[in-house]
Amino acid sequence: MDLIGIIFIFYLIILIVVGVWTFKLNNTHEDYLLAGRKLGPWVVAFSERASGESAWLLLALPGAAITIGLSESWAVVGIILGIISSWFLIAERLRRETEKYGALTLPQYLHLRYNDDSNIIRLFSSIIISFFFLFYVSAQFHASGKVLNSLFNVDTKIGISIGAVIIIVYTLMGGFLAVAWTDLIQGFLMIGTLVILPLAGMIELGKIDKTIKDGFEIGEFIFKNNNTSLFMGKSGFDAIIVAIGGLSWGLGYLGQPHLLIRYMAIRSAKEIRIARKIAIAWAIPGISGAFFIGAISLVYFGQEQLHHIDPEQAMPMLASQLLHPIVAGLFISGAVAAMMSTADSQLLVSTSAITEDLINRYFNIEFSEKNLVNLSRLMIIVMGLLAYLIALFSEINGRNIFSVVSYAWSGLGSAFGPALLMTLWWKKTTRIGVIAGLLTGFITTIIWVNIPSLNDTITERLSSFIFALVAIYFFSKNTNNAN
Repeated sequence: MDLIGIIFIFYLIILIVVGVWTFKLNNTHEDYLLAGRKLGPWVVAFSERASGESAWLLLALPGAAITIGLSESWAVVGIILGIISSWFLIAERLRRETEKYGALTLPQYLHLRYNDDSNIIRLFSSIIISFFFLFYVSAQFHASGKVLNSLFNVDTKIGISIGAVIIIVYTLMGGFLAVAWTDLIQGFLMIGTLVILPLAGMIELGKIDKTIKDGFEIGEFIFKNNNTSLFMGKSGFDAIIVAIGGLSWGLGYLGQPHLLIRYMAIRSAKEIRIARKIAIAWAIPGISGAFFIGAISLVYFGQEQLHHIDPEQAMPMLASQLLHPIVAGLFISGAVAAMMSTADSQLLVSTSAITEDLINRYFNIEFSEKNLVNLSRLMIIVMGLLAYLIALFSEINGRNIFSVVSYAWSGLGSAFGPALLMTLWWKKTTRIGVIAGLLTGFITTIIWVNIPSLNDTITERLSSFIFALVAIYFFSKNTNNAN
């Protein structure tokens, strides 16, 4: 085993140790789900960034930059704007509101905010979270298989199995406290990867007298899809649609439950402002760096190699070849960190939706604090196994990480983003309006993704968000909170 592999394994051991250490610190369900609302701004900021930018950032986004080209820069801009918008529009208000209502989860907050005696909001929210997170977590497991395949040349399906076991185990043991503190480590590794690797790549391009433009020209020759064009070779209204489609990635940040829970876990609403600055300072170079990793890989690997490699494995391959083995080992660990930090959060949030919102509250089954924690751990195993099966199915059927993440991202963002945005900023929002928004975002995403002619025109990320927003406004204008 080479040095890169040794460092990688050592890193995984550290994650397990953190899980064991935090196991004894979860005395209540609030401890397990929100770390007792005691996290500082640095932990919250890095945890939000690490869990927000999953394997798709270090694997799928560079892969998209390789196969799609310059037009993928619209997604970069949209993502950065979305992160900034979420921290300014959602974070502080949500922290205050959830403490005011004593809510541990997003579904619980919406339920209490609208005094929903029917429990419909809680029921629909739980179903939506559980459904889309299965796909989202499966994408992280799938990514772990690709990284382990690139690093150790193990079969991708075996890599998926290893990644799934590790993620499930330390999430199972440590709960949100383990997730948050491992995210701090993972966030540092990720930003190191996203800044240093592109810089090393640019230095290497300078040595061979090549530019990023040369890379997109190579991509255009290989993939035949206008890689050098900012608008994919289109003009007029079609060009506008290309730009809006990329920018629409940002809308999802307003409604991702695994990110929103970070805002709820910070010590006080006042510290949101500190965390916000840290998160934005991370996001701008981090998101941009992922794009440049893909662009540099086009030049470095060239036409001949790109015909034989998976574009979504470009990052670990580039790190292995350009960096010292110790640094490469740490940064490839950062790639795994990206998927783990998201998968653990999503497992935890989907588990909380099932245990706290569905079983404990909707079905009104009373449990002791200890039994609630144990039930949560059982659900982590169940959800983890289901996601694992979906990941294996995706690998067997050749589905890429990018498409799976886009689907889940859209569904969650469109269901909860408009509902939360209107709840926090428009006093006339009603219970019926929120229910209509949740269902519209959920159903529209599923329909839109499965009709190629629609999805090729306007992305599901944009269409479902707008439809949900309109539904909330229309039904709220025609109902009142007593309905």
